[in-house]
Amino acid sequence: MKSCAFIWQIVFCVMLAGCDALSKKNAAKGEQNLRAVDSLAAKDSAVLDTALADRTAIEHEPLPPSATVDTKGIHPNDIVKFAETRIGVPYVYGSTDPNVGFDCSGFITHVFNHFGIAVPRSSIDFTNVGKDVTIQQAKKGDLILFTGTNPAERHVGHMGIVVSNADTLRFIHSTSGKAMGVTITPLSNYYMTRFVRVTRIFPEND
Repeated sequence: MKSCAFIWQIVFCVMLAGCDALSKKNAAKGEQNLRAVDSLAAKDSAVLDTALADRTAIEHEPLPPSATVDTKGIHPNDIVKFAETRIGVPYVYGSTDPNVGFDCSGFITHVFNHFGIAVPRSSIDFTNVGKDVTIQQAKKGDLILFTGTNPAERHVGHMGIVVSNADTLRFIHSTSGKAMGVTITPLSNYYMTRFVRVTRIFPEND
């Protein structure tokens, strides 16, 4: 009986040792898999961070006032066509994100950044950008600048993109007025009281 008990004791110990070895082996394998997953996650995170940095680089580095806009050979018709796809996006102060909304210069930034064209971020920074043209000379893709909602303050505070100029000049912009978002508006008497200038940045319009 004692010899049987001793044998079973030995068998039990061997089984425990085997289980312990298997457990350690599985643990080591699991740890190795976790390290691999962490490595892939870190790699993917680095790629994502780089992609996001590239995507937002232009937005984070707007052109300074009076800088020349490099339109990169993009045709103004393409600018207007894309801008019109954003009609109805709501007005949100300080935003350039179409999923959130735009303020007036945020809309301009979004449209031009879509084509890789860097522009000043704020409307007032367009004060001396581009070449002055008259309202009669304005063409699709030219920028039209206005004061803010107080016309007594004559500095630039609002802007849009000219979409047509047949019988009446019309421009697309993100307004905090009645439309509360991106819309096309005729150059009415109200906007004439706020008018500052039309500026041309596309050489194709000359």
